[in-house]
Amino acid sequence: MFKNTLLGASLLVALACAPASFAVSAASAVAPPKHVEIVKRDGVYQLLVDGAPYDVKGVGLGGNAQGSLSLLTAAGGNSIRTWSANNAEAVLQDAADNGVMVALGFNTDKELHGFDYNDEAAVQAQFERLKKTVQAYKHHPNLLAWVVANEPNLLFNDDGSLKDVNPKVYQAIAEMIDYIHREDPNHPVTYAFAGAPERHIKTAMRYTPNVDFISLQLYGDVANLPEIIAGLNIDKPFMVTEYGAIGHWERPTTEWGRELEEPSGVKAATFSERLHQAFDNNPTGKVIGSFAFLWGQKQERTPTWYGMINADGKPNARVDELTRYWTGQYPSNRAPRATEITLNAQQAADSVYVKPGQPLTVKVAVSDEDPLRYEWQLLKEVDVRSQGGAYEKKPDAVAIATIKEQDGELSFTAPTAEGDYRIYAYIYDGKGKVGNANFPFYVKPQQ
Repeated sequence: MFKNTLLGASLLVALACAPASFAVSAASAVAPPKHVEIVKRDGVYQLLVDGAPYDVKGVGLGGNAQGSLSLLTAAGGNSIRTWSANNAEAVLQDAADNGVMVALGFNTDKELHGFDYNDEAAVQAQFERLKKTVQAYKHHPNLLAWVVANEPNLLFNDDGSLKDVNPKVYQAIAEMIDYIHREDPNHPVTYAFAGAPERHIKTAMRYTPNVDFISLQLYGDVANLPEIIAGLNIDKPFMVTEYGAIGHWERPTTEWGRELEEPSGVKAATFSERLHQAFDNNPTGKVIGSFAFLWGQKQERTPTWYGMINADGKPNARVDELTRYWTGQYPSNRAPRATEITLNAQQAADSVYVKPGQPLTVKVAVSDEDPLRYEWQLLKEVDVRSQGGAYEKKPDAVAIATIKEQDGELSFTAPTAEGDYRIYAYIYDGKGKVGNANFPFYVKPQQ
């Protein structure tokens, strides 16, 4: 309840009369916005919130993660980022309830997905949409920064190499940055590059010298962050707005082109190694924060590749590694760590072909101290593969013809229809955490 009933009544009337797109939460109506700035002292950049140093311990919020911020703060996290403002009201309220700051995204359209930056009317309509978003949320006390575009540089040539985008992409972003600087002096503005291609970044900086910090999105390459920043030789602060599991485009594939996903325990270990290589001691003095991907679940090549929280809401071992990195120690209960999965005693890298109806045995090796429960799922492979993190349909499940099942092992018969499939193991510890692993195989009739 409002302490001042007249103030409360006035605010309620104002909110009731405001358009939905301009609605603000009760928290932002009462508390003033925080002043966020970046300073450089003795050659080191530092993010300040209301004058105090602020170390971003962040994650990208997505999928099924709404309502999970208490888990984030228990792990030592203090910040989230989004890729759009579509659900900003609920996200900001959740953040206010949990004492978390938000780098709020805006879903600027990409050439990759067909947006034409030569279409002046479409570009202007996008700009008008940004203006409404800024006016709606610029006063929120849990707003940390604006991320006005995500991977606008992502565009491919026919051979799969990166292509230069239309410079009007960066001109449009520069206009967005200038607008926010005029309208919201309390929050810095950035946009995020896919990877760290020097040519793209140098071109972009010619058009957007007004950006407050440079955001990079790196997966396997995050281990090389200090060298990447030093090589760019740009005197601006940097943030890593996505890092996480080794990207599907960075992993080996089967002979038929399906990516090999690391088991959850291996994935957590390699994730931890890259964390330290990227961020320990901040040797360049330019890194002002990072956001791990993804606090939630999403389908991208598999349902388990990127999410630190599985589809059922249970966290996996990468959350344990973030907890240790942020707090200095692991949680009292750690997730099961799947370390290996085999099919008929073969590795996924062997590109396993099987016959229709052939008996198969999948085994998963798991490290954990608790009694474990195993669930198995057989899926077809993704039909239409997404690009740039766009929506991807989860493939259809296939009924498993079980022959025999025991802890960590399942015998079943292969599907009869030709095609590529993937068998998934989910391992539950009975204490709210999960491990997982999967194995791709191809059903091929005898010739």
